[in-house]
Amino acid sequence: MKNKAEISIFNAIKSTNILSYNEKLIKIRQYGIDNEIPIIRDEGLAFLLNLIKIRNPKKILEIGTAIGYSSIMMALNSNSIIYTIERDQNMYNIAISNINELNLNDRINVIFNDALLSYDELKDNQFDMIFIDAAKAQYTKFFEMYEPLLTKNGIIVCDNMLFHGLTEDDESNMSRSLRGLVRKLNDFKEYLNKNEKYDTTLFDIGDGISVSFLK
Repeated sequence: MKNKAEISIFNAIKSTNILSYNEKLIKIRQYGIDNEIPIIRDEGLAFLLNLIKIRNPKKILEIGTAIGYSSIMMALNSNSIIYTIERDQNMYNIAISNINELNLNDRINVIFNDALLSYDELKDNQFDMIFIDAAKAQYTKFFEMYEPLLTKNGIIVCDNMLFHGLTEDDESNMSRSLRGLVRKLNDFKEYLNKNEKYDTTLFDIGDGISVSFLK
């Protein structure tokens, strides 16, 4: 399951903090925190950006734009062209505003749609990296839908794989809806574990990040 050569690289850089913020980025990040918008944690973001630095993807697909924070940080720390999908009108509007404010509209393409309905808009593209950070219950569907667009030797990265530690907790104290969500996320982890097309490793970084290498 593990690609040892790649893992040794990630273990060497996973704690390296390459994050830097200007006033605009601080404002975007703080807005996400203040409004309880699920933006990627700092440790996870640093890992993601280091991963991008190593892999140097030409084109990235992000599923789950939110306010555009992670796509902006990916664009600012690479030469990648980014396509990102958001289904919430308010989040989409905020993301567009943030991206325009940082003059990244030529590098970041935001698609306003449900990711489960957006394949036809993207089917003529190939991506070196796919970053999944959207509805956790749909991770398996997102993975299966978009992995045909992955380039040879491409990778799929998924955030929130530990889901605030809940995927390791006793389900007896959870609400029915939360229990169902946690089970679907654990089912997705099992799906990755058994998927023979990919070498997948789950890193205990941020809220848990999985990296799947296409064999």
